[in-house]
Amino acid sequence: MKMERIAFFAGSFNPFTLGHQSVVERGLQVFDRIVIGIGVNAQKMADTDVEERVAAILDVFGDDPRIEVEAYSELTWQAARRLGCTHLLRGVRSTVDFEYERTLADANRNLSGLETVILFTLPEQGFISSSLVRELERYGADTSELLPR
Repeated sequence: MKMERIAFFAGSFNPFTLGHQSVVERGLQVFDRIVIGIGVNAQKMADTDVEERVAAILDVFGDDPRIEVEAYSELTWQAARRLGCTHLLRGVRSTVDFEYERTLADANRNLSGLETVILFTLPEQGFISSSLVRELERYGADTSELLPR
């Protein structure tokens, strides 16, 4: 029986940011489900902020049963494990961001055992490296839209 592939997309998700929305939409090419995590820091974010973000995300993705939204206050990888996620999903805008995220991905894998899939946001698709395309293809993603025409 095939194990369900669930990604945890965490951070300051803003559904009005094209990059965040495109990462989630393209992540659905790779994963069966995506949990969008809203990090809650009592010192930084009020409950109303969380409610507004959840409502905004549901406005964009609410009709898709493959998307869930969860607020969390523990470490990202701990929330992902608690929610049964198999991977972490991250979005980047440039190769510099990619190298930084790759370092974090290695640390997360060593700490939690969770692999991270890093997707470039659509506005920066010209920065996609051939090694990243190969990595995405390894996970079964359709990369035809990512390659220069």
